[in-house]
Amino acid sequence: MLGKKSDPKDLKKALFLERKNAWDHIPESQQKHLETYMKDYRSFLDYAKTERESVDTAIEILEKAGYTDIRKTQNTNKIYYNHYGRALAVYRQGKSGVQKDLRILVAHLDSPRLDLKQYPLYEDEEMALLKTHYYGGIKKYQWVSRPLALHGVIAFPDGTVDTIVIGEDEDDPVFTIADLLPHLAGKAQMEKKANEFIPAEKLNILFGGKPFNDDKELKDRVKLNVMNLLNDAYGITEHDFVSADLEIVPAGRSREVGLDRAFIGAYGQDDRVCSYASLRAVIDANDPEISSLVLLLDKEEIGSEGAAGANTWIAELVLGYILARHGLDQSGVIRRLLANADCLSADVNAGVHPDWKEVHELLNAGYMNGGLILSKFTGVRGKGGSNEAPAEFVAKLRDLFDKHDIIWRIAELGKTDEGGGGTIAKFMSYYCMNVIDAGVSVLDMHSPFEITSKADIWMMYKAFCAFLES
Repeated sequence: MLGKKSDPKDLKKALFLERKNAWDHIPESQQKHLETYMKDYRSFLDYAKTERESVDTAIEILEKAGYTDIRKTQNTNKIYYNHYGRALAVYRQGKSGVQKDLRILVAHLDSPRLDLKQYPLYEDEEMALLKTHYYGGIKKYQWVSRPLALHGVIAFPDGTVDTIVIGEDEDDPVFTIADLLPHLAGKAQMEKKANEFIPAEKLNILFGGKPFNDDKELKDRVKLNVMNLLNDAYGITEHDFVSADLEIVPAGRSREVGLDRAFIGAYGQDDRVCSYASLRAVIDANDPEISSLVLLLDKEEIGSEGAAGANTWIAELVLGYILARHGLDQSGVIRRLLANADCLSADVNAGVHPDWKEVHELLNAGYMNGGLILSKFTGVRGKGGSNEAPAEFVAKLRDLFDKHDIIWRIAELGKTDEGGGGTIAKFMSYYCMNVIDAGVSVLDMHSPFEITSKADIWMMYKAFCAFLES
C-alpha cells in the first residue's frame, strides 16, 4: 500500500494504467528479426489470397519445418491435417505427451470478397461480364473502379480439379467493376445512402470486349470469344461454372505503408495476419512442455457455418486421429482434453481511426501501435452472441504477457450500441474451455486494402509463442 503520503506522481504511475506504444518496447536486437518476419508474412499474403491458397501455402511452410500429413505417418510429434483443402489443423506434441493439457490457437483463413455466381457469364452492350455474390461484410462501393483478379478452382466430373489465377502476374490482364461517372450519378447514386448506391446486382465484373468474329448476325459474339479463350486455356465450358469455387479479389501485392514503413497494407489481413502468426508460433515455439493445436478455418466471415468452419467437430476429429495413434481413441478423453485446454481465438479488432473517433469508446478501444489486443468479449448490444473470458483466465494471460515484455491492452469493437461482431471464440467455448480473442488492431477492416502495424504484429507473434511455451 502506497498511502496518502506518497508523491502524487509516483502514486499516479503506480495506480493508473499507462497506454504504451509497442515500438518503444522492441529493442534494437529484435529489429532485424522483426523485418525478416514481416517480409515472410507479406509473401504469405501475396500467395494466399483465398482460403484454398492459404492452406496450400501453409502446408509448404509446415513441410519445410518438418511437419507431416497425419494420414501418412504414425508419428504425432509434428503433424498437420488438411480438411477439404479449405481448413488446416496443426499439432505439435509437447514434452508432457498427448493427455496432459492443450494449448489451442484458432484463426480463420477466409476474407470478404466477391464470389462468382453459378451461371456468371453474360453479354450486354457488346461487353462480356461476370455476375457476383458478395461474401462477408463489405462496403460495396470499395470494390468498384479498381484492378481485380480471379482466383479459384474448377472441379470436373471425372474428379480432376484445375486451379485458376488470372490478374496477379505483371503480364496478366486484370478485371474491374466500372462505376458510374459523376456527371450522370446525381439521381442514380448521390441521393442514395452509401449502402444503396452500388446495388449488389450491379457488382458485375468487366470480363471482355472483343467479338469472336466479324459475323454481325451471330448473337453473343463477345461472350463466345471469352468462353473460347477459357476453353483453350482450361478446357472448360459454361456448364463447368456450376462446380467451381471462383473468387474475385483485389489484384496486386502487399505494400509497406508510411514513409517510415511502419505499417503493412494488403487485402485479407483479417484474419491472415493472425493465421500466419499462429502458424509461425507453433513452428517456432521453443521446446513446449504442453502440446499445441492450431486450427486455421474457413467461413468465419459468414458465421463459421459449413464443413470447414468452426461450427463443426473438427477439433474432435483431429484429436481423435492423434489419440488413436496412442490407443486412446475415446470420446471422453477427447472431451476432457478440450475442456481443460486454454485457447486464444486469434482475430483482429478495430484500430481507432483519427478521423472517426466518435464511433469508438476511447477508454476501451484498440489503438494502432498499441501491441496485442485482447477482447474479453465480442457480440452485439448487450454482448449477444458472445463468448466472455473469465477473470481468472485474463489474469493468467496478464501474468504471462507481462513476464515476456509483451505490450497488450483490452479493447472492445466500437461503442456499445455502435459496433460489435462475432468471432470463432464462442464456438470453441462450446467445448467448455477457457478462450479469449487475441489479435491486432486494423484500420480499413474488410476493405480491399487493410492496414496493420508491424509493431503490433510482432507483439502478437511473441505473445503466441509465449502462450504455446507456457
